[in-house]
Amino acid sequence: MSYTSPGNGQSAPYAGYRPHSYDPVAHPEYFRGVLSRRLVAFMIDAVMITGPIVLLAIFIFLFGIVTLSLGWMLFPLLSPAFIIWAICYNALTLGSPSSATLGMRLMDIQMRTWYGAPAYSVLGAVHAVCFWLSVSIFTPFVLLVGLFNARRRLAHDFLLGTVVINTEARAASLRPYR
Repeated sequence: MSYTSPGNGQSAPYAGYRPHSYDPVAHPEYFRGVLSRRLVAFMIDAVMITGPIVLLAIFIFLFGIVTLSLGWMLFPLLSPAFIIWAICYNALTLGSPSSATLGMRLMDIQMRTWYGAPAYSVLGAVHAVCFWLSVSIFTPFVLLVGLFNARRRLAHDFLLGTVVINTEARAASLRPYR
């Protein structure tokens, strides 16, 4: 199966070779404003992930009152529920046909593999885990990596071979008229 995107018209030196898609020099419109949009998308996704967990915590609290504190023994399940929900949210949304979480859809950005293929569910789940591990271990300063490369990739994007770009509609609106 081949994926075509800007920059994929190069000849392959050997079978199975996949060149980088979305060349930032030839097509800068795919990367213009991606980091700031990615930050806003993260904030939206954080609300989408923590919202149901907060509602679950309120339910457990009220259930504990009704059951004379027996229901409060469910509070230790909030941490695993948060982790499972966050991974499932990323897997389901990044594995969708739009290759974007809900926040990314609102910001008109999407995730692709380095050779231009859409993201898939396992990649979305692993991307979430790698993001949280890299931020936990190396502090949020690891996110500054995006300021020093042309494709605006973060450290976990390099590790997984992904790139976040503007959607085709947004890139077309940013494309200079020729």
